[in-house]
Amino acid sequence: MTFEQFEALSFYLGISGLFVLIALAIKDILSKGDVPVYGKVMVWLVLFLGCAGFLVKGLIQVFF
Repeated sequence: MTFEQFEALSFYLGISGLFVLIALAIKDILSKGDVPVYGKVMVWLVLFLGCAGFLVKGLIQVFF
């Protein structure tokens, strides 16, 4: 494994870990707050779209 591969793998694992921590924090805040269902759906949708954008960016870099 070269340094560039290790760097890329570490970067993607680190960003993925951050997404997990953000999701856990959002889940905790939404469960403790009095948030309506519509608000919860919007928050999770935005988080999902951010993750999906990150994954699509990675796939575009690999294939192009």
